Amino acid sequence: MPFVSEIRGVITALATAFRPDGELDVDSTRKLAAHLVENGSHGLVVAGTTGESPTLEDQEKIDLLKGVREEVGDQVTVILGTGSNDTPHSVRLTRMAAEAGADAGLIVTPYYNRPNQAGIRGHFEAIAEGSPGFPLVAYNIPARTGVNMPPDFLAELAQIDELKAVKQANDDDLGPIEGLDVLAGNDVGFLPTLKFGGVGGILVASHLDNGRMRTIWDLWQEGRHDEAEALDNQLQPLYEAISVVVNPIPVKAALARRGLIPPTMRLPMVEPTQTEMDAIEELLAEAGVPAT
Repeated sequence: MPFVSEIRGVITALATAFRPDGELDVDSTRKLAAHLVENGSHGLVVAGTTGESPTLEDQEKIDLLKGVREEVGDQVTVILGTGSNDTPHSVRLTRMAAEAGADAGLIVTPYYNRPNQAGIRGHFEAIAEGSPGFPLVAYNIPARTGVNMPPDFLAELAQIDELKAVKQANDDDLGPIEGLDVLAGNDVGFLPTLKFGGVGGILVASHLDNGRMRTIWDLWQEGRHDEAEALDNQLQPLYEAISVVVNPIPVKAALARRGLIPPTMRLPMVEPTQTEMDAIEELLAEAGVPAT
């Protein structure tokens, strides 16, 4: 099966919708995906951190992938989160993703068991060997995994043919990496990533103001750098809003407030308190994000 040739631009880490009883709501997730693509997303990540991946069963992830792919078509990059801290599990799920129509797999550094670099290398090699030719995106997020992949080590991993890019969610190491395309892993790093030649970002704030985030991308490609920077400055309160409490609580609550998905989250994630919600909406108003 052909995969997209490029993973770049504004890629939204798609929130997952659940019904009030906690069951998966594929239809609402599809509608959100369509809304995001219509409003500027070049691509989507299904079942990533923002999609509450730790509480999704493998079949639920594949059902979401198939539903989103059917909704947005083949011209939009669709990446499935297939990494875990269990290598055989990650190998199986990545193979399932390739067979079900994903363009790439997002592979998080193994968490909790915290392997050394030899173990991490073996993890990525096994996943690549299990799905030859299927593009992989490494996901470096030490705040959640307890393990950092420094730039020199990521450059070594780039020798794996299937590994094409890295979602860099460690802003201390944000910069070029030899052999890999770099995608911002945090919204605040989106424009800085473009400045050093990165190819875009896997973003959360684009759920709420996709138009301006896509415009930042377009302005930068056109060489209108001062305008892109001014727009990014306008959006700083939005980036702050989605961090009032741990992701995806703020963005999902804001989406629900705007009628885009139900507010339901799966434990251990819970909806924000009223105080937290007030802080989120105050920052969104400061950024000029509509309340409805």
